[in-house]
Amino acid sequence: MSDTTTVRAGHRTVTVHRPDKVLFPDCGLTKADVVGYYRRVAAFMVPQLRDRPLMLERRPDGTEGPRFMQKDTPEHYPEWVRRVRVPKEGGTVTHTVCDNSATLVFLADQACLTLHRWLSRADRFDWPDRLVFDLDPPGDDFPAVREAAHRLGELLDQLRLPSTLMTTGSKGLHVIVPLDGNTTFDDSRAFAREVAETLAARHPDELTTAVRKEARGGRLFLDTGRNAYAQTAVAPWSLRPEEGAPVAAPLSWEQLDDKELTARSWSLTDPDGVLEQARANPWAGVSSRGRALGPARRRLRALR
Repeated sequence: MSDTTTVRAGHRTVTVHRPDKVLFPDCGLTKADVVGYYRRVAAFMVPQLRDRPLMLERRPDGTEGPRFMQKDTPEHYPEWVRRVRVPKEGGTVTHTVCDNSATLVFLADQACLTLHRWLSRADRFDWPDRLVFDLDPPGDDFPAVREAAHRLGELLDQLRLPSTLMTTGSKGLHVIVPLDGNTTFDDSRAFAREVAETLAARHPDELTTAVRKEARGGRLFLDTGRNAYAQTAVAPWSLRPEEGAPVAAPLSWEQLDDKELTARSWSLTDPDGVLEQARANPWAGVSSRGRALGPARRRLRALR
C-alpha cells in the first residue's frame, strides 16, 4: 500500500495520504476513488459551495468507523484553505469554505465524504438565499416522495416561486427555492413552515409536519427545520456514507416522472453516470434570480 500520492487540482498539487485505504467496504471504494470523484465533479460542485460556510462529515476509518461532524477548521489545514469566522451563542466558529477544486480534493484526503452547506453566504450569513424542503418518507417509499414533490412543486408554482430538485442519496428529495437574500432566517423558516402546513392540511392522510416520529403515523414528513441560522443541508454532488456510495444529485422536474428514479439513483459505483447527469445541467431551466418572500406570503395566505 502506497503511503502517499499527489493530485493536481487547479493551480495546486495536493498530497493524498493512504490512497488505497478502503472507505466504502461494501463496494471496495478507496480514498483514491473518493478523491478522483471530487476532482472530476469539482467544476460542477464548487459553484454550489463557493462563499458558503461548511459543516464537514468525516469518516477517517470509512463508513463503518466513527463519524465526525466538523465545524471548526483545524489549525493544520493549509493556509490556502479559506476560513470564515461566524458568530454563535457565546463566541464564534471558524468554518471552512470551499472556493476551488484544490480545497475540495484536500477535504477528500481528510476523509470528508459529505459536505453540508449553509443556506447563506459568508459575507451575508444572517440572510439566506436558499429555502429547503426535505421530503422524508417513513421508509424506502419513493413513490410517496415523488407524489409529495409534485404536490409541493404545484403549490410553489401557485406562489410563483421557482424550485429545483435534488436526490438526497438517502431516502428522499430536497426541494430548493432560490431567495433574493433579503429575508431573515426567522422569516424564511416561518414561511417554509406555513407552506408545509398548508400542504399537509390538503393531504392529511399522506403528509405531516409533526417533528416527533411517533406522531407521524406512517406519513411522509415535510421537514423545514433546515431553514434556520447555522443549520445546513447536504451540498449538491456530495457523496453520502451509505451502502453503495450514493450521491446527492440535482435533477430536473421532468426526471421526477422516471419510474426507475430513487433517492440513490446516482453513486460513486458509476462515476461516469454522475458526471453525465452533471453535464446535463438539470437546473438550467430554473431562474437563478432569487425571489422575495413578501409576494409569495401574501399569495399563500390568500390560498389558505
